[in-house]
Amino acid sequence: MGNEFYNRLQINPIIAAIKDKQQLDRAIKSPCEIIFVLKSDIFNIKSIVDKIRASGKVVYIHVDLIDGLAKDALALKYVYENINPDGIITTKTNLVKVSKSLNMFVIQRFFILDHLSLDTGIHSIESMRPNAVEILPGIMPKVTKIFTNKTNVPIITGGLIMDKEDVVQSLKAGAVAISTSKEEIWYM
Repeated sequence: MGNEFYNRLQINPIIAAIKDKQQLDRAIKSPCEIIFVLKSDIFNIKSIVDKIRASGKVVYIHVDLIDGLAKDALALKYVYENINPDGIITTKTNLVKVSKSLNMFVIQRFFILDHLSLDTGIHSIESMRPNAVEILPGIMPKVTKIFTNKTNVPIITGGLIMDKEDVVQSLKAGAVAISTSKEEIWYM
């Protein structure tokens, strides 16, 4: 299930994260092997996924941010059967559980704001066991190292990644990848 994800990260650990259709073609032309679709709606998500897959890249959609789509098991089953991304991204523990029951690759996203969110995130990962985790903001190498050491789940960092130094620090701290909508970083 996740082999394609990990194989693509071996080629390039930078993930293009797109927020709108204008970035779609640029992400497809970039050297990034993986594309995260962060925003979309029920009318265009399938065409976006199909276009990315036709380009030979893999695509993960942030199901929490698809306008018009409920954040429940039925919506996720619809995504699985009709949109068919390579996997999903979600902040919602209930959707992680449903994704796993559907045998979908799931990346659980956490916003780390303080020690409470750090501890809660680690506990959630230990109980839910998503395929990978994305932590935001991605400019906290000490926190990345804690997640890597305590969870034994592949960590992606994202959010506020500004330059090569941020990328290098995240990878040194144990992240397997960096997701960013900052297009200059796609070409590192």
